[in-house]
Amino acid sequence: MNANDHTDGIVLWFTGLSGSGKTTTARQLFQLLKDAGRRVELLDGDELRETICKGLGFSRDDRFENIRRIAYVAGLLSRQGVIVLVSAITPYREMRDYVRSRIPGFAEIYVQCPLEECERRDVKGLYAKARRQEITAFTGISDPYEEPLQPDILINTALHSVEENSLAIMEWLIQRTAATSGSAVPENEKAAFARRRLP
Repeated sequence: MNANDHTDGIVLWFTGLSGSGKTTTARQLFQLLKDAGRRVELLDGDELRETICKGLGFSRDDRFENIRRIAYVAGLLSRQGVIVLVSAITPYREMRDYVRSRIPGFAEIYVQCPLEECERRDVKGLYAKARRQEITAFTGISDPYEEPLQPDILINTALHSVEENSLAIMEWLIQRTAATSGSAVPENEKAAFARRRLP
């Protein structure tokens, strides 16, 4: 991919409650983009808390610093023509506004899922621990999640499958990048996408 490629500078930021399906959807989209021959990286919030964000807690200030660091890495990658998928709760609108102000190609994807469904999916039992107050400042229980007011993309993982949601995002991405660049979508990308369309 060269510097003029029509997907340069895209950062798709998946936000939502723990267990909503952010990383699962991002991984599926990652594979779609790889199959289409795109340069793509996935930054997972849980993994980053064990590496570049290690040592940060869950106070508002620490959460914001966590997002600043992720945004910095995402921005570096996007400037090199990489499509960046970020999966991070990012609970406060102020945080998401900050990222949008720093990354020109930022797109907010709200991964919507009812709290009770997120709790049902929670194999680690984090929600149960939070309700027993064994975990403090847990988003959705003892700490707020401020829903996006105007996300660029809205998906619902309780109503639609991971395949349906990832394909919807892929279609949005193809239409957006083609519209902003004024160039045609490459045939290999259209073919790879078509092969993955649901019947």
